[in-house]
Amino acid sequence: MQAITGPVRRPAFTLGLTHMDVFSTEIAQSVALTIELASVTTVILLVIGVPLAWWLARSKTLLSEAVTTMIALPLVLPPTALGFCLLVLLGPDGPGGVLASLWGERSLAFTFVGIVIGSVLSALPLVVQPIRNAFVAIGDRQLETTGRVSSLYALITIKGPRARLEFVKAAVVGFSHTIGTFGVVMMIGGNIPGRTKVLSAYVVDYVQASRWREASVVAGGMVLFAFAAIFTLAHIDRHCARRGTEPS
Repeated sequence: MQAITGPVRRPAFTLGLTHMDVFSTEIAQSVALTIELASVTTVILLVIGVPLAWWLARSKTLLSEAVTTMIALPLVLPPTALGFCLLVLLGPDGPGGVLASLWGERSLAFTFVGIVIGSVLSALPLVVQPIRNAFVAIGDRQLETTGRVSSLYALITIKGPRARLEFVKAAVVGFSHTIGTFGVVMMIGGNIPGRTKVLSAYVVDYVQASRWREASVVAGGMVLFAFAAIFTLAHIDRHCARRGTEPS
């Protein structure tokens, strides 16, 4: 019997399973990180955005207009430009480096905290502006009938409840925006797998590596998520219109 010489080929399905196992691990880590980032960012956006929108809706000073302009900058700035500015500020020689030194780190750049800061600033105008418009649209008529009350009391007991659906819409927008963010997070986080590499970054990586199947799966999943988010916003708007409580 003649001995078989030459390289032994593995069955094609083995390579496929190995390839998909790696893909599944990568995506599982990235999905968990992205959801964590979006959740933390959304909570911070509401905690900061609601009082800020309340102040901007009531203030008529030049300072409030300057703050409004600064908040809106991410809508105009390219994400990479915004990310670069934040990278400098969060780096070792910026305020972020001073803050990070308090717990023994050199920088907030290339960390989860850093991409949270970038995500919050990137989505802030999408949360603050609609809530501010809702507060303005509600008006002060009810405040006049209740007499002189503190600003905090008016926010919590009068205008806040009337604008609650706008809060929900802002949370959906902030969460969805963070899920799909890429440029700012890429500049600040450096796309470190398991630490700062969000789901949207894998679409670019898979396309560059000609892994079209994986890119299609990730992009398709993000399209479905975007559809669900927009559908949810439309449902909230329809609910507001039906009840006659649309604030904006």
